[in-house]
Amino acid sequence: MTNILDYIQWRGDLSFTQDPPNAIDSLIFSYLVYLRFPEALQSAPEEGVPLKQVERELSALADYRERGNNHQLELFHAAAQSRRFGAVKLVQFRDQFIPEEDTQFAAASFLLDDGSLLAAFRGTDNTLVGWKEDFNMCFQETVPAQRLAVEYVRELYEIYNRPMHLCGHSKGGNLAVYAAAKSPGVIRQSIRQVYNNDGPGFMEHMLSDLGYLEMVPRIHTFVPQSSIIGMLMEHAEPTQVIKSAQVGILQHDVFTWEVMGKELIPVEELTPDSKFVSATIKQWLLGMDMEARNQMVDALFELLTYGNVERAADIFLPKNIRQYMKLISTDENIRLVLTEEFTNLMEAAKKTVKLSPELLEDSEEELPV
Repeated sequence: MTNILDYIQWRGDLSFTQDPPNAIDSLIFSYLVYLRFPEALQSAPEEGVPLKQVERELSALADYRERGNNHQLELFHAAAQSRRFGAVKLVQFRDQFIPEEDTQFAAASFLLDDGSLLAAFRGTDNTLVGWKEDFNMCFQETVPAQRLAVEYVRELYEIYNRPMHLCGHSKGGNLAVYAAAKSPGVIRQSIRQVYNNDGPGFMEHMLSDLGYLEMVPRIHTFVPQSSIIGMLMEHAEPTQVIKSAQVGILQHDVFTWEVMGKELIPVEELTPDSKFVSATIKQWLLGMDMEARNQMVDALFELLTYGNVERAADIFLPKNIRQYMKLISTDENIRLVLTEEFTNLMEAAKKTVKLSPELLEDSEEELPV
């Protein structure tokens, strides 16, 4: 398969003046913003730092290998060494993590040689704070990261006054769309394109937002064929289904998305499994009012953070699972809330099957109902 790394090798000699930014470029910047750039860049000058120089500074740090996964670091090196990306200047790096306010936000912008600016928003990281903020989107009209994204775009407009492209992966895609929709009209006019790469949608009230509806023709939402994250909640803009070399939830990793030239390879439709999970979750949420959603999220994360667990990767450690079982057995409120919502989720799955039995018939694997 060919992926975004192959794209850099193929198109990396062309400047953005020669070939304007496209969906693959947005995917690359959306992936790079997951890197923990040097903290000094948060006070970098307004004219920015060339990506090639950023890569030299980052690779010189003692904890370089801990600042991203292998694919992110490999992509960063390839991009920084290319003509297309190496001279791009990184500006306005932000990285805010406020556990007591359920806030995880990071973004970086890039000055392109065609005179435009591209802002990339980071998706959910490996912290439980980041995960909880995602869950909060299901019952809060806005979450802190969304408000910070709007403020970030306003600052970019005031400082640079350039045509802008916004992009992000996962939660970052949601932030890009939200920031565009909620910006004042004069700023919306400066936004050329918004790229949402497998990012969740919004609660229904957002679908009638005038700023959002104005931006819909300029929003490009891509989801892999077995998408789960990108199919959460609602989208007013059409979603473009693309091919991934992986299966299931592993398709959320954009490094697995297949590329042909400067296009993502399209497929006709989502898999039955993806449709089933999406329909079930929507049915489940419809059965809960906002207070019930709030109680469920609070109970779940009170459980998951028991014993000072901070990273999502630690949830499944045997010692932590034992802690969770202990808390469930002793805390009646957590036990009742989670048991009730698990039952409701199973009922939603059964209802989905009754409404759309073809999803089970078409699925290669038997789905749990």
